[in-house]
Amino acid sequence: MRTDELADVVWIKSSRSGVNGNCVEVAFLGEGRVALRDSKDPEGPVLRFTRGEWSAFVDGVSEGELRTP
Repeated sequence: MRTDELADVVWIKSSRSGVNGNCVEVAFLGEGRVALRDSKDPEGPVLRFTRGEWSAFVDGVSEGELRTP
């Protein structure tokens, strides 16, 4: 997805963001689609998820499935 396609979306910074700038931003695009980017590189790559993919990701994080062994 090109950055210019996301020009009008509202990006929300993670509430867990610290002052060091290591942040993730999310945008809800409508129709259940979600975009994710690195706040330090707003012109950089953007990951885009379907509603099902986003739900699976959030559930995995909530259940601790993504913890480092």
